[in-house]
Amino acid sequence: MKQNPFQLVVSSDCNQKRGFLCTHSLQPSQNTQENLASGSRFKRSEHPMAPHIYNIVNLLLEADNELMRMEMEAGEPTDESRDGFIRYLLKGTQNLTPELALENIDVISHIIGCSMSILDMSMNKCDIQVNPNPTSLFEDIFEIFRTISVLLGSATSERIVIKHSMGSIYLSSHNPEDLSNVILGSVEDGEFIIMPPYSVLQSHIGRDEKIIAQMATFSVNPHPTDDKISGTVCSLLLSDGESDVELSNLTEMIEIFMPRPIVSTVINQTVELEENAKVLTRVNVSDPTMSVCIRVEPSGNVSLILTLSEGSPPNSSYFANITILNQKGGYQWILTPEMLRQTPGVWYISSELFNSTWEPGIALSITTFMTKCMHWSIDQQTWSTDGCQVGKQSTPGQTHCLCNHLTLFGGSFFVMPNYVDLTRTAELFGTVSQNYVVLSLLCAFFGLYLVTLLWACYADRRSRSRRKMTLLEDNHPCAQYNYLIGVQTGQRKNAGRTANVTVTMTGSEGQSDAHHLADPDKPVFERGAVDMFLLATPFPLGQVRNIRLQHDNSGGHPSWYVNKVTIQDLQTQHVWHFFCDCWISSDHGDGMTKKMFNAAKSDEVSCFRNIFQSRTSTGFRDEHIWMSIVDPPWRSPFTRVQRVSCCMSLLLCTMAINIAFWNVPENEDSPVVFSIGSLQITWQDIMVGVESGLLMFPINILIITIFRSIKPRIVSKSPKNSSEDKVRPRLVTITTILKETEEVLSLLSRSLRNKMAQIYRLESIPDLFAALNRVHELIHLMQGEIESDLHWVYCSKFLLAALCRLRLCLETLDGKNFPSPQDYAQALDITNLLVRKADMVFSSHLACCSPPVKKKSVSSGCWLPWWCVFIGWFLLISLSGVSTFFTLLYGFYYGKAKSIKWIMSLGLSLFQSIVILQPLKVGLDESCPQTQTQSSLVWVLFLKYSLHAVCGAPHLKLQGLTLIVSNCSWSILNVCITFPIFCYVKALFQI
Repeated sequence: MKQNPFQLVVSSDCNQKRGFLCTHSLQPSQNTQENLASGSRFKRSEHPMAPHIYNIVNLLLEADNELMRMEMEAGEPTDESRDGFIRYLLKGTQNLTPELALENIDVISHIIGCSMSILDMSMNKCDIQVNPNPTSLFEDIFEIFRTISVLLGSATSERIVIKHSMGSIYLSSHNPEDLSNVILGSVEDGEFIIMPPYSVLQSHIGRDEKIIAQMATFSVNPHPTDDKISGTVCSLLLSDGESDVELSNLTEMIEIFMPRPIVSTVINQTVELEENAKVLTRVNVSDPTMSVCIRVEPSGNVSLILTLSEGSPPNSSYFANITILNQKGGYQWILTPEMLRQTPGVWYISSELFNSTWEPGIALSITTFMTKCMHWSIDQQTWSTDGCQVGKQSTPGQTHCLCNHLTLFGGSFFVMPNYVDLTRTAELFGTVSQNYVVLSLLCAFFGLYLVTLLWACYADRRSRSRRKMTLLEDNHPCAQYNYLIGVQTGQRKNAGRTANVTVTMTGSEGQSDAHHLADPDKPVFERGAVDMFLLATPFPLGQVRNIRLQHDNSGGHPSWYVNKVTIQDLQTQHVWHFFCDCWISSDHGDGMTKKMFNAAKSDEVSCFRNIFQSRTSTGFRDEHIWMSIVDPPWRSPFTRVQRVSCCMSLLLCTMAINIAFWNVPENEDSPVVFSIGSLQITWQDIMVGVESGLLMFPINILIITIFRSIKPRIVSKSPKNSSEDKVRPRLVTITTILKETEEVLSLLSRSLRNKMAQIYRLESIPDLFAALNRVHELIHLMQGEIESDLHWVYCSKFLLAALCRLRLCLETLDGKNFPSPQDYAQALDITNLLVRKADMVFSSHLACCSPPVKKKSVSSGCWLPWWCVFIGWFLLISLSGVSTFFTLLYGFYYGKAKSIKWIMSLGLSLFQSIVILQPLKVGLDESCPQTQTQSSLVWVLFLKYSLHAVCGAPHLKLQGLTLIVSNCSWSILNVCITFPIFCYVKALFQI
């Protein structure tokens, strides 16, 4: 560290009474007077100093007279006289040149004396309690000091110190690199600052040619507040000659040393340390921001261990912090507010020897005192400890502070919402009779919510009755190869139908029967519905190539608009898509009631058009939280009741955040990030958007995610009326046996691999024997097949089940129903033989057939247990309650007039959210690449809410017609900003 001597300048006549004015009686030479008095004539002003701002000598004479007048007259200084005095003194100082200021240092001393005199008068005026000084008073006077430092620093490189009645001012000029570890101030007086290395300052001052440093100290606090500021107050100003240099968030601290004349709170004690004993010190902490300095000096060279605890003495199991002190590191311990947990109360510090030998006569001299380092925040207009901490070199007579910014520098990252005092809650709620605007709005919303909730309960109950998979009644009871058919009816007007629909599937290995798609328990093929059917075949059809849909044109509205059909092989999980998008009607489209559709190819399924249309349609019905209430996806676990409640929670949360940030004071220093014409986005708008996203995003997304991911609860039904549920035994006759046998052979003949010709109608017992012979031949064919596959497994399984069913029917009959007992016995024997052979064939093929290769199903996410629904409802009700409380509190705080204006801006904000932002979100979700992980989805959703809030932030400041006119412009800007960013972020997560 290096220290340079200062040129000391002390004003004379320091005992004058004028507000402790320390000035010099000026008697300048004729040349100096002519130079100082140069200037033009001015118009007459009411303030006596106004005509002399270009004649510094006369200006200071008038200033002395004005100070004398204000001291002698009652009620002075008034706000007007004080502000005029400072204003014209500053103008006169600004009109000086650097050369004149350096040649007339006594004039500079006089200016500083006048400045401190008006400050002292203002701080000690009689009506200070009823007419307090503005918080900007010291900044106004300090502007004079800034001007003086620039004048003198530009004219000379010498160090100058100016003493005044309330402290000192140290001026110096440096090359930027010379500020490295330089000492500013006076070490002898105990008031100085040590700058950090140049490597830390280079990014802030490296481009400047000269840096002017001004350190000012004050013996009294120029900003009286509730904070007890004792001792010297210090300020540091760096300037490049044109503007101030701001230092903040430095990697190494600026060290500030200030005298501490008030030492009444210092506690000293000397205790003789006994063997195996501890010395206990008790400290009462009343200010949680204070740092406690404890110095324990032993009489010998020993090491000490100090233990800290709260409320009771520390021991081996109960303590808050521990440190070890020795001669090398010093015997002082600084207890920071973090170490004290920012908790006031009684704290104990025990001191004992550590790895040292006890000797008789060892004494401990213990000194404790409290201190804290603070800086004046211009933005917050208060003393703050942010960025400052107490240093290790603090003593009872001197405070050592470490700060990472200049003393008068202050700033905040977050834009604070409008302040409301929670202690006035009862008082504000008591004004409901005068200000019922917000309460009426909330009552209207809750009334609408209850009505919508009742409708949603009815709609959910109706949807649950239709949310089931239909097992087709015309499936053969022995067929066990299953296909899941999903039929999606279009959203067009009158798209639903009343006619009877049949479907026939054709595959590479066979064709199914025509099946009626109907359900006796619910209506099917309603507008926008997705109906699921389980169709069973005796054997796999192979690759499904096409389907044939037709209806009988019956009923009052037979026309049917089919959108899409999907068929899934439940054994192999293979899915075929059929894009229909047409009318099957005699009145619409091409007038056909029977149509065939081919399976879509892979490139058709994955093309952008189909994906976008499908997902956008589904997205609006599921992702658009407002529209999904009316028509949600049929099979979504997210019910209408939950959607309505989430919308209400989102509405209340939006209202609370909107009213908290509504009409926040605009920061004129906030930089403009983006502008279009007269519309601008500032950094403050961005921060409001980010904060709104942080407040709204986590809890709402969590609630919606919980409701979307809950696994439905499976409730087992109690067996009621079990006697009625029993299947009645069917009537068995020769005719039914012949008909069922004919149906089995007809189904088996639909596959070319079975090599069975078309069977004719069975009408007699000889026809039955011929049919059983055909079955015998098929079993022999199955036995001859060396390679087993799914076809032969399910064919043999179907045949075995059909033969067992036939045997059961024959056993139910007796010989009287046959032409002769011999025919009956022969039919029973042949059937038993065929059952045994079919069983052997099925077992053989089942053992040799490899299991089907199933497609890997894409994970649909994590499903939560059913009881998580209670967590979702708890969070939703809690969020709604808190939002309602703060909305009412802010509404009562604003008053009736402001509340009405806020409701106008809220209406447009909700309009933009429902009509523009939500549809945009759905479109972005479906048009951009799909994210693969939950974490990426969470970040994209957070980005959405933040940017949506950013683009909505300006609405919080606008009112009336201006808000209405700008709404469309901001909506367009919202699209322009969010769309490319979302696509880019989602593409990154995809990669």
